Amino acid sequence: MSAKKKVKTGNLAILVGGGPAPGLNGVIAAVTIEARRHNLKVYGIMDGYKWLVKGDEAEFKANVKELRISDVSRIHYDGGSILRTSRTNPAKSPNGVENSVKLLQSLGVSYMVTIGGDDTAFGAMEIARTAGGQIKFAHVPKTIDNDLPLPNNLPTFGYQTARDLGATLVKNLMEDARTMDRWYITVAMGRHAGHLALGIAKSAGATLAIIAEEFGHEGYIPLDHICDIVETAVIKRRAMGNRHGVVVIAEGVAERLSPEELKQIPGVIVEYDSFGNILHSEIELGKIIKLKVESRFAARGEKMSMVEINIGYVLRCADPIPFDQEYTRDLGFQAVRYLLNDNNIYKGNAMISVDNGKLHPIPFEEIIDKETKKTAVRLVDVTSDSYRVARSYMVRLEKRDLEDKELLPRLAAAARMTPKQFIERFEYLAK
Repeated sequence: MSAKKKVKTGNLAILVGGGPAPGLNGVIAAVTIEARRHNLKVYGIMDGYKWLVKGDEAEFKANVKELRISDVSRIHYDGGSILRTSRTNPAKSPNGVENSVKLLQSLGVSYMVTIGGDDTAFGAMEIARTAGGQIKFAHVPKTIDNDLPLPNNLPTFGYQTARDLGATLVKNLMEDARTMDRWYITVAMGRHAGHLALGIAKSAGATLAIIAEEFGHEGYIPLDHICDIVETAVIKRRAMGNRHGVVVIAEGVAERLSPEELKQIPGVIVEYDSFGNILHSEIELGKIIKLKVESRFAARGEKMSMVEINIGYVLRCADPIPFDQEYTRDLGFQAVRYLLNDNNIYKGNAMISVDNGKLHPIPFEEIIDKETKKTAVRLVDVTSDSYRVARSYMVRLEKRDLEDKELLPRLAAAARMTPKQFIERFEYLAK
């Protein structure tokens, strides 16, 4: 006779933190369905940590909904989040972590699934530490930025859908640029890493991609350096007989600009969220670059038409493509499996990954950067063959261009300089 299946006790709660990403509803659905199959009561917490940190039990419970299989059985097709989301930081709210533990325990929560990026994971780690083992956490990594340290370079869910739609949008912009004989500067999301901008540009065959990692990992990036890259791309295209193109730039480049330099630009407001991140919506990186590059051509007596557009917010709530529909079902199922399994390898709190079809939990302690004390970030490896391929398709000033006896005079003429002046001005880019 087979042994009876051990019945789990306690309730399970789910919340979503950070920005939206395609596939959020897929995780919520998979977690709910699997937890319900184990006879657990499932609570969906609205608006991330927002109501937890306040400590008001009545207000909190008014923003909690019990989830049943019938509520979620078909939501995995849809973008957005039925639980909404927020960027509330428990560690920055007065007694936020302690309040969160108290209110979760008031619901009888023994198991917690958080869905989000590095900031949401950090909040989960702080609450788990304070709960002292009374609540077991599983964090499902979500971000279209693709910058969480998953094994074997696994993507974070939402990235593939965002890249797919982003590549379609950039392809359309490329055709518009050709038709209108103009340039577009397209800003894509990627606060810390340039995976999305590079992936979109590489997939669509954009003229140029600029990511922060190409400038090294430390120090500020001079704004003029970025503008020089764009300006010389325009000049090189003109020397090759074309007057149009599309630049894709990662918003995280703004993180590396000097705050003092930004403050000197009229209309720019440097503000930060509760996690200490720059609010990119206030900086308008594309517009800053557009105006500076246009002014350089105007100084030569030329009218230069550039259009800046930020496609980040267009991508975040897109309906997930089949890849993310399937991937999020795996992640949600495995999050519940991890929480309910008594095997020694599944003890503690962990970030969930699915590697080659198998559960691969990563203990919270292993995803912390020893220097920053925050969640580690996966950056683009600019020494990789994949990045080398991406660069090979971009229109950028290269060392061989300055050595080409036919191309160099055309480059200089397009810049209204002598070849010597052109080399002296831009040679550093080719190094």
